[in-house]
Amino acid sequence: MAVQVQLSSLWLPSPTVTVPFVHCKSKTKPSTTSLASSASLSSSAPIIQTVGGKQSSWHGGNSNNSNGSIEAYEEECDWADLDADLYYWTKSLRPVQWYPGHIAKTEKELKDQLKLMDVVIEVRDARIPLSTTHPLMDQWLGNRKRILVLNREDMISMADRNAWATYFAKQGTKVIFSNGQLGMGTMKLSRLAKALASDVNVKRRSKGLLPRAVRAGIVGYPNVGKSSLINRLLKRRMCPAAPRPGVTRVLKWVRFGKDLEFLDSPGIIPMRISDQAAAIKLAICDDIGERSYDVADVAAILVQMLARIPTVGITALQNRYKIDMDGTCGKTFVQKLALHLFNGDTHQAAFRILTDFRKGKFGWISLERPPRL
Repeated sequence: MAVQVQLSSLWLPSPTVTVPFVHCKSKTKPSTTSLASSASLSSSAPIIQTVGGKQSSWHGGNSNNSNGSIEAYEEECDWADLDADLYYWTKSLRPVQWYPGHIAKTEKELKDQLKLMDVVIEVRDARIPLSTTHPLMDQWLGNRKRILVLNREDMISMADRNAWATYFAKQGTKVIFSNGQLGMGTMKLSRLAKALASDVNVKRRSKGLLPRAVRAGIVGYPNVGKSSLINRLLKRRMCPAAPRPGVTRVLKWVRFGKDLEFLDSPGIIPMRISDQAAAIKLAICDDIGERSYDVADVAAILVQMLARIPTVGITALQNRYKIDMDGTCGKTFVQKLALHLFNGDTHQAAFRILTDFRKGKFGWISLERPPRL
């Protein structure tokens, strides 16, 4: 058995390159259970997964999980331990909070519009499906028919995709994987929306009323690709869209053919994000305003996460930036990159790391795994 060395609250095998706590502070890592964010789509209260404090199992170098094997996907990275560490890494950081003024107004208007919707389409970021669902979404929607769209499917591996498909299938949730930029999955989405709401006009005819277009509301967090999906469906730019949160600020109905209407809505996010591990993932994936977080802190945590994920690993980070990571923490890595490429500007160095991740320079990977059911 390899000798274990404790470095600033993170346990790693000593024969490999070590990755200490993001802020390099000496803390004792508790052995008690921790919480991993895992909001459920079912009508019941969100699921909270309790995980144990097992030893971290990190495998250096790059590996290939593109064969889609869910068993291999679960074994190759100790996701429960990574979630637990992420929870502790965020404890000493400034809380990430972002709630622009227009969101409160939007939330109130959206609740009123929900009464008019025949089906609701919830869009999430496929890289972080658990972190991009509003904790009150189930309460707002009740028994209303729902379709879950995991957008940016091109940014995750086939193994990630299969794992999430299996997870939601077991929950009985209708899920569609899409790529709003290229339009993949959009036609399937329109057909499913009309099929789920087909009984609307059956009831209207039985009452002697004329048929009307099916009303589908598209909801979700900021910058998950709601407007891009609508524009791809309509094959023209009807809704403002840009790769940053907060672009859409008003609710807007748009018509798709004669029998379907979509409601494009601004991103809605809790007034206060209590799960800071989820907030950090939102920042990493650019699903929250940049002014809400410290770029250097977020990049440092991303480095720590990537080093623990076998499809990236420390080797990939060192090879990309030509920096030795042996014996350094995420924050130190950012500082070394700043000296190496940006004349000591840590903000620019941190932004480079985040941009590289968002553009897939480390490969397409999910930052979350499905909770065990």
